[in-house]
Amino acid sequence: MGQPWFRTKAYGYGAGLPIRWEGWAVLAVALVALIGVEFLPAALTAAHPWLRQALRMGVILGGAVIAWRKSDRPWGWRWGGK
Repeated sequence: MGQPWFRTKAYGYGAGLPIRWEGWAVLAVALVALIGVEFLPAALTAAHPWLRQALRMGVILGGAVIAWRKSDRPWGWRWGGK
């Protein structure tokens, strides 16, 4: 599996900020993709009103799956060291 790209959160559920450059690259690509979705042509989004929201959800879910797969521990609810 190699080195983890994300560290799991100490409090709460999921992953926090990236710990390796690959994780930062995933985060940067996701942010650029989310910004790019906002610049879709108006004619395209008028013809398909669901397209913008579907693309947003795809980028977010794709990033979450990558973070889940490349985390240092399994995701679960955590209360710090307790």
